[in-house]
Amino acid sequence: MFTNKTVLITGGTGSWGQELTRNLLGANPKEIRIFSRNEFTQVDLKRKFNSPKLNFIIGDVRDYDAVYEACQNVDYVFHLAALKHVPICEYQPYEALKTNVLGTQNIIRASIAQGVEKVIDVSTDKAVDPINFYGMTKAIGEKIIIKANDLSEKTRFVCIRGGNVLGTNGSVVPLFKQQIIDGQELTLTDIDMTRFFLTVPEAIQLLLKATAVAVGGETFVMKMPACKIIDLIQVLKNVFGGSNLPIKDIGIRPGEKLHEVLISQSESPYSYKYDEQYYVILPSHPTEQLYNQYNHLPKVTFPYFQSDQDLMSYDEIETLLRKGKFI
Repeated sequence: MFTNKTVLITGGTGSWGQELTRNLLGANPKEIRIFSRNEFTQVDLKRKFNSPKLNFIIGDVRDYDAVYEACQNVDYVFHLAALKHVPICEYQPYEALKTNVLGTQNIIRASIAQGVEKVIDVSTDKAVDPINFYGMTKAIGEKIIIKANDLSEKTRFVCIRGGNVLGTNGSVVPLFKQQIIDGQELTLTDIDMTRFFLTVPEAIQLLLKATAVAVGGETFVMKMPACKIIDLIQVLKNVFGGSNLPIKDIGIRPGEKLHEVLISQSESPYSYKYDEQYYVILPSHPTEQLYNQYNHLPKVTFPYFQSDQDLMSYDEIETLLRKGKFI
């Protein structure tokens, strides 16, 4: 699929971007363009991969001209760039709006203008029934990405929606691990809080699979296991010897949910079971081509897909952490 193709990755120096780059390099592309604002992480990534197929571009998705130039002769765009930290987006909503909404609009406009074949937008469970500003911006981002399929006969747009990926920037696992190693009390926002989790390699494999099969207009949802955060802490304490460390309830942060949702009640009537790894959500009024692509699949039977419904056991959490090389 990517043989002799040019790929652009926005926000490409993050955890997702690095793993995606590693996978794409094995697919014999013509060029991979890493587009991001941080020169230090670009230099670090260039040394890490040391590949002539990588082209590093300093730029911001807020800057249309920079995005337009980066999209020249590009076949696939993976749009990963976003402001993602919930409290920061709550305190600085205009900055989140400029990156997550206007930046996505720039990706759409530039991709169509440059004749990109397919744009893959990576979204989040926080975009579903959002209560925080980050989630609201990502929900708008999903809407305009899906709507963009009506703006071009050539460029196709698709969304990939997932939950928390272990080890990415802001992940709680490295925080808890460090608190245990340092002998500090562990900070928990709520004892009943649950979250979806997946390792970075698993997330990227699902991302690439959806990229390959997408027609345009779909939202692919990763089937992610979930757990109680208190159970995650207990597993880490058992492994790293912090059984006597106290847990401090610090309260839910601004804009934070108790449970996350990957498919909402309003989306479930349009949601299908694609395979054992994915659900796919269609627009309420899909095109005939899009409908015919998926109408043979079984519809989901649940009213919604929420992180407190099917929780991992201690053993399953430990297996996931070992798979992610955190223990």
